[in-house]
Amino acid sequence: MTTHIKPQNLVKGATGDWEVIVGLEIHAQVTSRSKLFSGASTTFGSEPNSNVSLVDAAMPGMLPVINEECVAQAVRTGLGLHAKINKRSVFDRKNYFYPDLPQGYQISQYKDPIVGEGVVTVDLTPTEQIEVGIERLHLEQDAGKSLHDQSATDSFVDLNRSGVALMEIVSKPDMRSADEAKAYVTKLRTILRYLGTCDGNMEQGSLRADVNVSVRKPGDALGTRCEIKNVNSIRFIGQAIDVEARRQIGILEDGGKIDQETRLFDPSRGETRSMRSKEEAHDYRYFPDPDLLPLEFTQDFVDGLKAALPELPDAKKARFMAAYGLPPYDAGVLVADKETADFFEACVAYGGTKRDAKIVANWVNGDIAAFANSQGVSVPQAHITPAQIAGLVDLIADGTISGKIAKDVLAILISEERDGDPRTIVETRGLKQVTDTGAIEAAVDAIIAANPEKVEQAKAKPSMLGWFVGQVMKQTGGRANPQGVNDILKRKLGI
Repeated sequence: MTTHIKPQNLVKGATGDWEVIVGLEIHAQVTSRSKLFSGASTTFGSEPNSNVSLVDAAMPGMLPVINEECVAQAVRTGLGLHAKINKRSVFDRKNYFYPDLPQGYQISQYKDPIVGEGVVTVDLTPTEQIEVGIERLHLEQDAGKSLHDQSATDSFVDLNRSGVALMEIVSKPDMRSADEAKAYVTKLRTILRYLGTCDGNMEQGSLRADVNVSVRKPGDALGTRCEIKNVNSIRFIGQAIDVEARRQIGILEDGGKIDQETRLFDPSRGETRSMRSKEEAHDYRYFPDPDLLPLEFTQDFVDGLKAALPELPDAKKARFMAAYGLPPYDAGVLVADKETADFFEACVAYGGTKRDAKIVANWVNGDIAAFANSQGVSVPQAHITPAQIAGLVDLIADGTISGKIAKDVLAILISEERDGDPRTIVETRGLKQVTDTGAIEAAVDAIIAANPEKVEQAKAKPSMLGWFVGQVMKQTGGRANPQGVNDILKRKLGI
């Protein structure tokens, strides 16, 4: 759906500019307690081969039985992607050598997927968006895992993942840079997490991407694409696109041609390398799985799922901007994580008192997020509570403390009094803001008397006032009311 060429996306080559075309196939593990066609557990981290049923092991006579919750999760995802829900879909056998899938074929969907075309709106900046089209979403079973580092002579197979439900979400080739692709995956993962249909944990393999990359001269027809398999981090997706685009440009500028193939990305070497020639659909010899009837459900089933959907990121962002007056950037940062967005709202409304949402957002997105990042956790997992943030904001609002003192109180909450109450800390530690104009005037007079040269400079250059404010704040231990200091200094200096 990208309709125009952005100069900043073009890659400069020896023969001129090149345009990069990117499409992504996201494999998202469905959040469900059991597998797609068996009752075996999907728990991550279990002992090898401990979550394997007779169906997963492809024992003779075992028949697959569809997991209704996995179907519901796929429909929920389709609804969240504003996509067409196909009330009739078909499971096919995809014939291919899988060393870690005992039945020797994968049960997937080919011509009749459960979800059709949709769209994802991706924020590139607070003011710039692109739309990435969704081609389809289909359900399929995952393969197991081959282990090659357990022995010098043997390979082992863990079938715990074999048969786990996957949603393959295929985008249209609408992305034109690594940054656009990374932003798309980030947004898609956020949507899946809001819906509760995939946990998005790339480090555990529950979200991974096949990255399709081609290059062309601006305005030319699409070039030959190469697919980079199983990229398991957003950062690596970006790196793989840049590296592969450069490789293809180099070949074409040397007069060569691009072979359609499947490649792997090696992040340690910063290169892609050939894995195999790219298969076409006919190579897989798809045919409807004879053990599974076509999957059919009613519009009532779809409507029931739609009615129970949570508020999704785009709607929540729009509400935060309208209801709280937040700018697009602040709202976008907050809604990128559902728990953080909920934490923000809990802070704003704690105790039934509505606070200045912009100030709360500044704290949540700023100091609290920085502390959470330092601990390697999300904002709600940090030990700062909505009650404590609300208390800090209230103390600033009623003039008891300044913003600087509030940062000191936060440091005490983090390091010394984790269960502390901000107001109690301020009272017991004598951190109240100095609002007594007499005390502030005394401090101002002392600074002016000690710095006659600076006084003359400030009168000639009013921007010097900040130096005086800093000195007064330093002398009062940061407890003087900043606005009061400013007002008194201006009056005393005649600025």
